Amino acid sequence: MKTGIQNANNDIICITDADGTYPNEKLSIFVQQLIEQDLDMVVGARIGKNVKIPFVRKPAKWAIGKLANWVTGQQIPDINSGLRVFKKPSFSPFQNIVPAGFSFTTTITLGMLSGGYKVKFIPIDYFQRSGKSKIKPVKDTMNFIKLILRIGLYFAPLKIFMPVSVGLLLTALGWGLFTKFVMGELADVSSIIIAMTGFQLAAIALLAELINHRLPNKYKK
Repeated sequence: MKTGIQNANNDIICITDADGTYPNEKLSIFVQQLIEQDLDMVVGARIGKNVKIPFVRKPAKWAIGKLANWVTGQQIPDINSGLRVFKKPSFSPFQNIVPAGFSFTTTITLGMLSGGYKVKFIPIDYFQRSGKSKIKPVKDTMNFIKLILRIGLYFAPLKIFMPVSVGLLLTALGWGLFTKFVMGELADVSSIIIAMTGFQLAAIALLAELINHRLPNKYKK
């Protein structure tokens, strides 16, 4: 897909899957909405009346969706739908961070939403697959989680680092109080080490956020 997009002659890109699961007749509607509303991307969200997602994939899909919502600060109806249209110039800033494989659609969704691009989700049906899926549930779920965290570090470093930092600071405080009043002797060295680690992570988060905002508007519109 990356090679095809780079060599495309037109500025509107349409992608879909070849397994018969998506209502490809919706693509003309997507293109029309993209142009009329001056959007960067239109995604077919698999939340229609007729959706055939295998039950075994639903728990992982739900968990990944919640994590993605937290990273972007938005409600994402479908993070990795394979039916979508987008503008080639809007995709160009992400071409170096988009991985090969199934993570393509996830990266574009998270990147554009985190970067302030105009994205619209349109409900669609999702039909029974023709043929066998190549997705490996455990391996690909872990890869998706790592991808979401990586995108979070790109676009929302405070959301990744600060909760860990606060957790370490609270742990240092709790450990110090526990050792002082329960064990009778303050474990000052270990408490200080945990607290300093928390402060260092907070400093890294602030520095990353500062760098993110000082960069040219490469990802943001």
